[in-house]
Amino acid sequence: MNKVIAIVGMCGVGKSRVTDYFEGKGFGRVYFGAVTFDEIRKRGLENNQDNERKIREEFRASGDMAIYAKLNEPKIRDAYAKGNVVIESLYSWSEYKYIKDIYGDDFVVIAIVADKNLRKRRIGQRDIRSLNSEEVDKRDYTEIENIEKAGPIAIADYYILNNGTETDLFNRCEELRKIICQDN
Repeated sequence: MNKVIAIVGMCGVGKSRVTDYFEGKGFGRVYFGAVTFDEIRKRGLENNQDNERKIREEFRASGDMAIYAKLNEPKIRDAYAKGNVVIESLYSWSEYKYIKDIYGDDFVVIAIVADKNLRKRRIGQRDIRSLNSEEVDKRDYTEIENIEKAGPIAIADYYILNNGTETDLFNRCEELRKIICQDN
């Protein structure tokens, strides 16, 4: 049976690297954040942290905290019909429950975690969407308080501590891929 795997975690933990890994193993990729970037382009706004946050919060201000899951579910369904799926940027508890209700035991959450100072250092070194320490703190608080981000991390089925090398990270990804897909 095909699996839908959501990669969750705070900014700077390596969610994109892990998603890239699973995509490289043949998983169809669904990036929830594409909805935000599409809206930024549609409105002719500059692509920056403030506009990203504004759009995310506007979508969720509708009172539907599962809005990103609902907007992306047709993409998930299409990819799931073809094989395994990896979701990048499932954030809210409501999104988690929405997808879990549809895919049940075929839905698995992997939380990526890393020490806070390491996350801040990584984010500060990014070429795109780089943030300083205070901006990381602000983003963390906003995401926890305004978009229910902590719930999916807390209830994850599996965890990856990403404080080491990329090789360490990918070894753990492969270990989990085999477990989840029962592909020993």
